[in-house]
Amino acid sequence: MAAQNIIHDQMFLQRKSQPATKADLNIAIDLRDTLIAKRNLALGLAANMIGKDKRIIAFYAGPLAIVMINPRIIDKEERYITKEGCLSLSGERSTKRYKKIRVSFQTMNFENRTQEFDGLTSEVIQHEIDHCDGILI
Repeated sequence: MAAQNIIHDQMFLQRKSQPATKADLNIAIDLRDTLIAKRNLALGLAANMIGKDKRIIAFYAGPLAIVMINPRIIDKEERYITKEGCLSLSGERSTKRYKKIRVSFQTMNFENRTQEFDGLTSEVIQHEIDHCDGILI
């Protein structure tokens, strides 16, 4: 697998992603590899940013590049407004986020998990899940 180019087509990015299956594991690997290659530019990516309309995200949790398949936010607390940038868009934009979130997802082995996140990791996950939902900042 290999790092992919980041796309900027807003019409494509605004489409909702389709659920990922085991057949999409190569997309998850490419997404992780792309995140690692863009480490100095991005804290997270969604599959649609590399031209794949699958519900897969990758992000950094400390030094580790983590992949979530079919992530869904199931709980959120403490709303705030922040400014974010995006590799697929120019500039920064204001957006609402939550300090704490609980996410259900599948691992790259397609095992079901639920986990809580806070701080910057929470913000990055929310941004990437928005991408899966066709929401741009």
